[in-house]
Amino acid sequence: MIFFFASTLIACLVYIFINPPATPLMLIRSTGMIFSDKEVVMKKRWISLDSISPYLVQAVVASEDNNFKEHWGFDFDAIRKANELNKKGGKLRGASTISQQTAKNVFLWPDRSWVRKGFEVYFTGMIELCWSKRRIMEVYLNIIEMGDGIYGAEMAAQTYFNKSARNLNKKEAALIAAILPNPRQWHPDKPQDFLKRKQQKILQLMNKVGEVRFD
Repeated sequence: MIFFFASTLIACLVYIFINPPATPLMLIRSTGMIFSDKEVVMKKRWISLDSISPYLVQAVVASEDNNFKEHWGFDFDAIRKANELNKKGGKLRGASTISQQTAKNVFLWPDRSWVRKGFEVYFTGMIELCWSKRRIMEVYLNIIEMGDGIYGAEMAAQTYFNKSARNLNKKEAALIAAILPNPRQWHPDKPQDFLKRKQQKILQLMNKVGEVRFD
């Protein structure tokens, strides 16, 4: 237990200054491509948060985690609302924050088991204690899966809109945010009607959220 705590704490502290070179999900996806005889594709390019359009920051906060700046890793109000909706039936709704998604992607494997969720809680608390909100957002936007073999804001912007992440406009940012629940199936450069509807909803939420600043 002491070794586990010490090693994970060191990893969290190191990642304050050093960017994660790859994530477990990236390696799992690449391995899957090898065994399925597909060309191995891993498009990623780390850029600073200052080099990412503020519209994309605003869009992911609006669509994924309205209270990102206020909570300490877990949005209990969103969890309560999700549980109430899930009890009514229909499509299950999650309430993972950007902090939880970042912790899961950097340190853990994709799984829905209670063991994995327990580790997710631990690592979410760890990065909230060790990292600033700015650093969490920077890591999130550089490692998040945004397509089949596409990771991070810069490669998503280059692949889908032939421009740098810095130059994404409001509508493009909202489209990228709209694909995050299923980035390997949905394509912002060729949006279907349901994706356009999601984009419009995110644009409305962006107006409510306003500019996201990090002091």
